Amino acid sequence: MNPKVSVIIPAYNTEAYIAKAIESALEQTLTDIEVIIVDDGSSDKTVEVAKSFTDERLKVIVNQQNLGVSAARNRALKAAQGEWIAVLDSDDWYAPERLEKLVLLAEQKNADMIADDLHLIRDGAKSPWSTLIQESGEHIEKILQIDIVYFVRTDVYRQRGLHLGLSKPIFKREFLLKHGIEYDEEIRMGQDFWIDMKCLIKGSRFFIEPKPYYFYRSRPGSLVHQSQLARLNQYCKATNYFMQQEAVKTNPDLIRALYYNLKVSKKNLAYLQVVEPIKQGKWLTALTEIRKNPGFFYDFTSRFKNVVERRIQYYVIGNKSSFDMYPNLHKKRKTPN
Repeated sequence: MNPKVSVIIPAYNTEAYIAKAIESALEQTLTDIEVIIVDDGSSDKTVEVAKSFTDERLKVIVNQQNLGVSAARNRALKAAQGEWIAVLDSDDWYAPERLEKLVLLAEQKNADMIADDLHLIRDGAKSPWSTLIQESGEHIEKILQIDIVYFVRTDVYRQRGLHLGLSKPIFKREFLLKHGIEYDEEIRMGQDFWIDMKCLIKGSRFFIEPKPYYFYRSRPGSLVHQSQLARLNQYCKATNYFMQQEAVKTNPDLIRALYYNLKVSKKNLAYLQVVEPIKQGKWLTALTEIRKNPGFFYDFTSRFKNVVERRIQYYVIGNKSSFDMYPNLHKKRKTPN
């Protein structure tokens, strides 16, 4: 008989973290599970740590070369046999009751996918500093169905919002198979947002449980500006692709939401295309980009003002969350670009 849940864990050079992730999956109160780890060409001892577990529910698959987190997840999806698919990053972990709670709620709501709130915890900290919903400015007190327009509107780059693209829903495997949905292997950052979009476009019933059962570890500083450029380029490309889908074209509210997100992303992309060459000492390239973006100096002044205000909040007033309003900008990188 197939397990109730397949937990898929893509891993890349996380020898210091992966044991905790595996333990949190194997110690779930819902025991009818399988745990599938796909190591994506790690050069450290990640595979050794994973194979040190003897639980028969655990399977370790090894990619001989790095293919990217989306490819690793797709390989795990192909191996999965569970009724539900649960994603776990190799440096995050679950609360013990997470899968039992979410599966029960999903079955009650006839959901195709369901996510919970996220505990936001800094690397090395003993307790979370906040949750995704608390930082979003949204007020969600009971389980809520998420429609595609709300999903897009509340997940805008560098703007406060729910950012459900960071969440880790569990997916009904039958729904994924029926619609041929998998991760886009050309996208190496922000993969969760786009697989959620694929599901929602196909009519997925998506719910959010406002209680946090997922611990999302933040490792500040590892996502450098160059990867932000890559992320934004990929986001713009993917947004343009989705805006050509018939299901999107017939939804004016969704078109407007995607167009706004695209506009914000292009503005940030133009800014970073100036800042990055300056940091690298490539002044000629920077000047060329400034000519393409005459609004750069106004944008720079506005951002500088915000940085000063946030530093005052952090160092003078003591508001420790002031640098973490947008956790998606500080998330660890799982695979190289």
